[in-house]
Amino acid sequence: MTARKPKRGGAAPADPAEGVPGFRFAGIHCGIKERDPDLALIASDLSASVAGVFTRSTVVGAPVEWCRARVVSGRGRGVVVNSGISNVAMGVRGRRDAEAMARHAARAVGCEADEIYVASTGVIGEPLPMAVLRRGIPEAASQLSGEGMLAAAEAIRTTDTFAKAAARRVRVGGRWVRVAGIAKGSGMIEPDMATMLSFMTSDAAVAPRALQGMLRRVADRSFNRVTIDGEGSTSDSVLVFANGLAGNAVIRGPASPGAAAFEGALLEVAEDLARMLARDGEGATKLVTVEVSGARSGAEAERAARRIANSLLVKTAIFGGDPNWGRILQTIGAGRVAIDLARSEVKLCGVSVFRKGASAGPAARRRAEVRLADDEITIAVDLARGRSRARIWTCDLSYDYVKINAEYTT
Repeated sequence: MTARKPKRGGAAPADPAEGVPGFRFAGIHCGIKERDPDLALIASDLSASVAGVFTRSTVVGAPVEWCRARVVSGRGRGVVVNSGISNVAMGVRGRRDAEAMARHAARAVGCEADEIYVASTGVIGEPLPMAVLRRGIPEAASQLSGEGMLAAAEAIRTTDTFAKAAARRVRVGGRWVRVAGIAKGSGMIEPDMATMLSFMTSDAAVAPRALQGMLRRVADRSFNRVTIDGEGSTSDSVLVFANGLAGNAVIRGPASPGAAAFEGALLEVAEDLARMLARDGEGATKLVTVEVSGARSGAEAERAARRIANSLLVKTAIFGGDPNWGRILQTIGAGRVAIDLARSEVKLCGVSVFRKGASAGPAARRRAEVRLADDEITIAVDLARGRSRARIWTCDLSYDYVKINAEYTT
């Protein structure tokens, strides 16, 4: 995906393949899947500040439990991730296996098990093949490289059609700092604090408490702006590691020199990853940005945006290239969102198809239909009731979404 040009004095696009100073990455095939890469390892050469946000689901995997307990310390050396099996609903065995993954990775990296975070993604209710992982984790450690980020991005994929990675460079306290991240996810995505799996790294010096606050704000503006199918996962996790090798004065809060610049770069990386997730929704053919304005409150704006983004009728209309503004208004109304129809407006790809209580006419529909053939579209709705706004990224709903999920375990 082409990165946006940085604002004057802001972050500059960077190549994720170049990695981040002091971090090494690996992605290998260890045997959980038949052929594809299925094991990733990310390691910092020294202890790093760590922040994390996780699913709010009441059904969570053992790796989420392990990470929640570890992140309280605010420190860590890395994360080990397997794809193919999620280690969810496995009881005592699942917790034992998550700890074993951390222990094997810690031994391979040269640190304590409590310094290693764990993530698993894939089918629910199946045991991890620990014999395979016991062999695979040391092999992944032997392949750790500063240039291995893209290999790690490949290894965490499940139904994703492409690996997702993004990076920025930014001046923080007079020093150049890098921020880079990878993510996976294309189904079971509607965020609630976090979404899917994402791991971001930086050589900035940031205190753990400040990093945690930044991540929560960034997640709310990026990962929490994505919905594919309205379904949250059992394994959603976002982790950020910052090892301080850039040598900037430690960022301890919003007033610290460079704090705004660093958080801005972190947000840009997260937004890039979030947009990639929406673009790669299971079976998706279009990236859809939903923008709602004119709401009475932020909560109402978000409710309207999510109603539109999750509407099966809207998503299928977008897939078919049908400029059916009636479906958009219908789902807003069904959500009991306040709207002044006499002053409201609906735009598809910049074309006004409904305004001031009436259709904009057949010519407008034809113009919108042409633009709906693009692979990146925008739905913009002005509720005409206030000043609040919200933005959500989603995708269309195609035949392939049904096929992928009808055959997921078979």
